[in-house]
Amino acid sequence: MTSDSKPYSGERRDGAPLPAGGPNPPRAPEPEAAAAPVGESLAKDAWRRLTQNRAAMASLGLLIAIVLVCVAGPWFLPWGLAEVDWNAFGTGPTLEGAHYLGTDANGRDLLTRVLYGGRVSLSVALVASFVSLVIGVLYGAISGYLGGRVDNVMMRFVDIMYSLPFMFLVILLMVVFGRNIFLIYAAIGAVEWLDMARIVRGQTLALKRREFIEAAHALGVRDTKIVTRHLIPNAIGPVIIYVTLTVPKVILLESFLSFLGLGVQEPLTSWGVLISEGVDMMESAPWMLLVPSFFLAATLFCLNFLGDGLRDALDPRTR
Repeated sequence: MTSDSKPYSGERRDGAPLPAGGPNPPRAPEPEAAAAPVGESLAKDAWRRLTQNRAAMASLGLLIAIVLVCVAGPWFLPWGLAEVDWNAFGTGPTLEGAHYLGTDANGRDLLTRVLYGGRVSLSVALVASFVSLVIGVLYGAISGYLGGRVDNVMMRFVDIMYSLPFMFLVILLMVVFGRNIFLIYAAIGAVEWLDMARIVRGQTLALKRREFIEAAHALGVRDTKIVTRHLIPNAIGPVIIYVTLTVPKVILLESFLSFLGLGVQEPLTSWGVLISEGVDMMESAPWMLLVPSFFLAATLFCLNFLGDGLRDALDPRTR
């Protein structure tokens, strides 16, 4: 220290006190950077967004309840499918005799028949939708991926199938195979995969020129693996949405066939058969029409609301 230097007095030259810690106080430690959000898979993101849709979740809950009641309900009811109560012919809903929703014109418990009919209608819808899903997805993916003449021939076959009247196909199958429940599976499954094939083909044409497909080609991945592991999984969003809309369509087709007498036969029943019987007794026994119509309408509404919710959850443009 020289003779001219002055000791540190803790004040500025103008006499104002310095801040605590001296002329160069230590800086406060900077807050640590926020941790990066944990990655979320597309399935979890779609489920999270679906759970935020109240209408879709309420529809899913009601649909699960209808399925459980139709599957397990008949086990807890005292009346069988074809069992007749000789003391109750065409009676309304009553606790007497445990006919909670009434009986039909032949004295059979309506609640039991509605639940058994729900089994048939839902099984036809699920099986036919599964058939259309498997055949349509594979057919459309192969057609769109191969392209060229193969795609042209495959899609012309789809156009030929479109030109066949649905009722003519059903009657033809009845003549060949007879009238049974498997006829409905075959008839509906034979036509419902056509729309699915066109949807998947369009998605495949849009995806097969993308960079990840070109990279798979460059790495020597076989065509079958490209179709099954790259193209189909990336087109699954529209496919799932269409399946949820196919199920109510198939239920209506089965109900239409049963209404015309081309569907299931006694002792089996379905919602379409029950509605057809209820129409004949609409004036004297309206519950025979209202009960199966309510179950059918509730199922269709639930499936349509669920399909709308899945469409919003799987659409990347709404994120």
